[in-house]
Amino acid sequence: MTEHTFKLPDIGEGIAEAELSEWMVKVGDVIREDDVICEVTTDKATVEIPAALSGKVVWLGGEAGEVLAIGCDLIRIDSDEAVPLQDADKLTSSSAPAQPKAAAAPEPAPKAQAEAASKPSTPRRPAPSAALPMARNASGRPLAAPSVRGRARELGIDLRQLRGTGPAGRIVHEDLDDFLAHGPDLRQGGGLSRRMGTEEKRVTGVRRKIAERMAQAKQQVPHFSIIEEVDVEALEELRAKLNTKFGEARGRLTLLPFLLRALAEGVVDHPEINAHYDDKAGVITRFEALHCGIATQTDGGLMVPVLPHAEARTLWDTAREIKRLSDAARNRRIGPESLSGSTLTVTSLGPLGALATTPIINQPEVAIIGVNKMAVRPMWDGKTFVPRRMMNLSCSFDHRVVDGWVAAEFVAKLKSLLETPAMLFMEWRDD
Repeated sequence: MTEHTFKLPDIGEGIAEAELSEWMVKVGDVIREDDVICEVTTDKATVEIPAALSGKVVWLGGEAGEVLAIGCDLIRIDSDEAVPLQDADKLTSSSAPAQPKAAAAPEPAPKAQAEAASKPSTPRRPAPSAALPMARNASGRPLAAPSVRGRARELGIDLRQLRGTGPAGRIVHEDLDDFLAHGPDLRQGGGLSRRMGTEEKRVTGVRRKIAERMAQAKQQVPHFSIIEEVDVEALEELRAKLNTKFGEARGRLTLLPFLLRALAEGVVDHPEINAHYDDKAGVITRFEALHCGIATQTDGGLMVPVLPHAEARTLWDTAREIKRLSDAARNRRIGPESLSGSTLTVTSLGPLGALATTPIINQPEVAIIGVNKMAVRPMWDGKTFVPRRMMNLSCSFDHRVVDGWVAAEFVAKLKSLLETPAMLFMEWRDD
C-alpha cells in the first residue's frame, strides 16, 4: 500500500482560498474513486471535492470551518492503485509507502470529531408520576425529614415547589440537589415539562458567508425601504388564462416572470436602479442589461442564482430558467458562474411571506425587490367595497446613490405595470 497526499484543487475564477464546509469521510473510512470526500465554500458557490482514487482515509487536512489555501494538503489515502493521470497535478510530493503503525497504538480521533462530541449534562432525577398528588403529613405540609426542612430553609426553598422521590413521596436531600441544579419541576397533570437542552452549532460554509455578507451590507449601506400595495387582480386573471391555454405545452407561469418583465421595463426609465456602486473607488456602474438575481432558500442557506438578460426573455423562457436555476441551487448542482454577475435582485417568501418585509441589498447592487404574499382584501371602488387580490412590494435602496424621489418613481412604475399587465407587452418607440 502507498500513502498518497492530495491537494485542495483549483476551483476556478482565480480563487486563492476556500472554507472547508463539511467532511463526508473520516479517518479509517474505505472510499471509492469519485466518492465525494468534502465540500468547500467560496464567495461564489459550494463545491464538492471527489476522491481521486479508491483506498483508506488515513489523514484529513483540516476541520470544518477552517479556511484552506488552494494547493494545500487536503487528504491522505492509503491505496495500491495508481494515481489517474488527470489527477497527477493534485498529488503532492509527499507520496510515499505507508509506514506500518504499532498495533498497540490506536489511531487518534480527529480533533473535529472530539469537539463534536457533546458533554453529558447532569441528568434530572426521575420524577414520580404526575398523576400522584404530593405526599403531605396530617398538617398539610409536604413530607420531609427535619434535616431536609432545615436545609431547605437555609437555601430559601419552598418545599411545596418540590415533588418528592423518596418513600411514600417524601422529599429527600437529592430532591433539593436536583432543585438547585434544574429549578422546580414544572411537570403537571397535562404532561408538560420544562425543556432544559441546548445545542451549539458552528457557523460554517454558506451560512457563514451569508452572515458575513449581510453584516457587511447593513453596516456599509444606508438602507431605506418603500412598501407599496399592488392590485394584482387583472394580472392573476391573465396568468390563469395563459396557464389554462399554454400551461401543458409551455409550462406554468408564476408571478415572478411578470415581475421580471416589469423590472426590465422599469429600469429603462430609471437606470440608476439597475447598477453597482463601488464605494472604495467612488464609481457607479449602470447596466443596460438586466441580470436578475433570484434569492433562493436551500438546505445550506440562502443562495442567489442569476438569470442573465431578463430583458430579452419571454415569460415562459423566464419561468423555465428560474426553475432550472432554483432546482440546481437547492440540489447543490450549480456552478460559480451562475452565482455571480447580478445587477438587481428579487426575493420572495411565496405564500409564507408577511404583509411587509425590509430586504437587505445584495452588494454591490443598489436595490432589491421583495415580493410579499398575496391576499384577498376589501377595496373601495368609489361606490362600495369589492374583494381584490392584493400584494405588497417591499423595495430597499442604497441611499448613497438612490434618492428617495427616484426610488418612489421607480416603485410607482412597477405598480402601474403590474396593475395594467397589458402594458408589459407594449413596445414603445419614440417618434
